[in-house]
Formats: sequence, structure tokens, C-alpha cells
Amino acid sequence: MPRSSTSYIAIVAAYSAAASMHTSHAFVPSASSSSCVRQSAQASFSIINTATTTTSTTSLFMSSTPATTTNTLTLQLEKPLGLILEESDSTIPNSGVIVTQVNEGGSAFASPSADKLSNAKITKVMETDVSAMSFDDVMDVIVGAPSPLEVEFALAAGVVVESADVVAGEEETEAAVVVEEYEIGTTVTIQVEQPDKPSITLEGKVGDNLRKTLLANKDIELYRGLKKKLGNCGGGGQCGFCAVEFKDDSESGVWGERSEYEDTRIGKKAGTEGHRLACMNNIVGPATVKTL
Repeated sequence: MPRSSTSYIAIVAAYSAAASMHTSHAFVPSASSSSCVRQSAQASFSIINTATTTTSTTSLFMSSTPATTTNTLTLQLEKPLGLILEESDSTIPNSGVIVTQVNEGGSAFASPSADKLSNAKITKVMETDVSAMSFDDVMDVIVGAPSPLEVEFALAAGVVVESADVVAGEEETEAAVVVEEYEIGTTVTIQVEQPDKPSITLEGKVGDNLRKTLLANKDIELYRGLKKKLGNCGGGGQCGFCAVEFKDDSESGVWGERSEYEDTRIGKKAGTEGHRLACMNNIVGPATVKTL
């Protein structure tokens, strides 16, 4: 849908509550804040599901150097991140994005530094400098990154992290689960079933977004009906119109369970247990999807 303004807000969702953090000791000029979602169409970050089962863990890593302060934070976060983002400066093109809110349920919320992220600017995503990118370009980098991803924040003026105050958090034991793994870029089969149309077999690549993969094939009607075509959020994880009936075709269930955030958007009424939001899932293995 056409964008009505240059100020965007986007939810950076997170699949698990695990978040690990370390502090950087190089001083970085203060900035506003970082995260991505439009007011009209929040940006959702597709999920590469983790193969291990874990209870919520928060692991902190700190330098053994003497106590110092810094206004740069680097967090390793699972998707969805749970961040609300907007343009850093709507009057300046390519000014990056800032965090306006940290939502409960995302991995950023579980981080001990969650209260420091308000008005922080995202400066790097997986070593890619995004500080001078447009909102859309930053979103593309985040969506295309694997999960977990490393995000660097320049904190707002007056907000600092004291390394001496960082205390190792309690970690819970992960249950070892043997699963088949597919490397990023591996070609897998996606079987697509559609009402009143022949089934289509696609070749998808591990790491690619499921929604984008489906939309790239002109014979697949992901958004059925005028309401979905005109009212969809463009992949922001807000409208729920890209929901598909989903079946994991891997032998060991590499896709894992759907996220809690998807539960809130899809609902838990009978018949929707196997539904997924295509926009919030990156391809991790073979699957069968049925458009609704």
C-alpha cells in the first residue's frame, strides 16, 4: 500500500526470549533510537526457528577491563526482536532508524538493557553499517539477517552502560535436540496448495522470507480477495492476511513451533493451530503451505 508519510513505525519481533548482550568500550556519539515498524504497517521480522528447546534465558557477557562507561550497546537477539522503530529524522533522507518502544514478548524486552533502548539508534546489523540508510533499507537488512542476529545500538544522550554493573545472568540448561539442519542458501522444496487451483512446487532457499518467495511466483495468490489485496500491511506482521495453513515436511521438525507473536495475530481458535504468518517466517527447510 502507498505510504502516507515518511515517519514509520515497525515491530521487530523475536522468536525466543533469549538475548545475550555485551558492551562496547568505544565512545559513540549519542543518537535517537532504533527499531523498525510503520505506524500503518509494522515491519515484521521473519523467523529462522531455533532447533533447541530452551526456557527463557538471559546471558550477559562483559569485558574484564576496569569499570568504564559507554553509550554503545551490542545485543545478540532472536527474532522477533520486539522493537518499535521509526525514522531517526523524517526531514533528513537516509538518517537511519531509532527505537521508540520495546514490546513485551520480544527478545529485546528480555535483555537487562531493555530500559536503555528507548530513543537508541541502530547503527549496525550483523556488521553492516545501517546508520545512514533509509528506513526501508534498514528493514531489508534486518529481515534478511539470520536469527539470532547481532545489533549495535547508539544510546540516547545521557544513557550509558557501566561495564562494572554488568553481572552474569542465570542461564538455564538447554535440552539437546537432534535435528537435521539446512545451511543458508540450501535449496528446499515448498509445496503450495491453493483453493480451486492446481498445486505448485517451488524451489526455495533456506534463509529467504517465505512471504517474498510465495509472492515472487505469479501463479500463487497469497492475498485472496479484495480485502486482503488492498488491506494487507505489506509484510509488517500486523494484518494477518498472509497467514497460510502450514505443514513441516522435514523429518525432525526443523521449523519448530510458531512464535507467541503469531499466536496473538492469528488467534488460537479451533482450526488455526497449523497456521503461520508467511511474512514472519524465513525458510528453514521443506514445507507444504496452503493459501487461505
